[in-house]
Amino acid sequence: MTQDRNTRNFLAIDAVVNIWTREALQHRPDWTDEFFIGKVKGEHGSAGTSLEEMIDQMDEAGIEYAFLVAAKTGRPGLPGCYHMPPEVVAEAVAKYPKRFFGLVGIDPYQGMDGVRALEDDVKNKGFIGAHLYPHWFELAPNHAKYYPFYAKCIDLDIPIQMQVGQSLIYAKNNRCRSVGRPIYLDDIACDLPELKLIGSHVGIPWHEEMIAMAWKHENVYICTDAHSPKYWPESVWKYMNSYGQDKVIFGTDFPVLRFGQTIEEIRAYGLKPEVERKFLRNNVIKLYRLEQRGVQPAVEV
Repeated sequence: MTQDRNTRNFLAIDAVVNIWTREALQHRPDWTDEFFIGKVKGEHGSAGTSLEEMIDQMDEAGIEYAFLVAAKTGRPGLPGCYHMPPEVVAEAVAKYPKRFFGLVGIDPYQGMDGVRALEDDVKNKGFIGAHLYPHWFELAPNHAKYYPFYAKCIDLDIPIQMQVGQSLIYAKNNRCRSVGRPIYLDDIACDLPELKLIGSHVGIPWHEEMIAMAWKHENVYICTDAHSPKYWPESVWKYMNSYGQDKVIFGTDFPVLRFGQTIEEIRAYGLKPEVERKFLRNNVIKLYRLEQRGVQPAVEV
């Protein structure tokens, strides 16, 4: 892996990426192309992107690691819903352990069976965090069904990353309501102050709520995936460039965003050098304890 002029003196870490291999896409429903190519104007459809192609694109963008998500989107059997088998992501991580880590999705309707599966995925399959799409279950993130999973995340000392803000229409035969208001994280963080909570997708259009929650609670963080940096509200930039510089992590939600273009837009804004190091690399290393896995933070040169 080489560093070009865009990578400065460190390489970024992408905290949320969809695995897009042909094998993985076999487990996704038939709305994939209509949504990713049509709605979000992506370039990666059902033809797939191999791990090697993904790594090449990461190298070009100056990204060292990507967190691959074994997503659970709704209850299996319902229209548009699917569960990505954790084994698909675990195998990718095992093949390229110096490039990928895994996040495993949760389905609140699986109850204690799901809690035990989460524990097994972390302890025996190497996953470093949990992931949640509340809108696919039409349950706000402060619903009681999630709390056994939250408690297990505390027990395992792993963060949970969840989509907050507006959800889109992914499958027209199963229209998801936007149940992920960032303010609901207030209940969770008050009840479970040890839980490391990450609100992804910036929180848009309720980004001010997301900033407020990250400011209020020590263990609440923001991930900036899925929305192009050039469209982030100015309040988000100001927060991360000042008093929120320790509370925001970088992500793309690939293939929703392209690796290279996203990095270029971030570089173009002109964050303070120390903020840029924290945002693109150091904050996520600290949050996920990646130094214990041999990943070193960027230092000032």
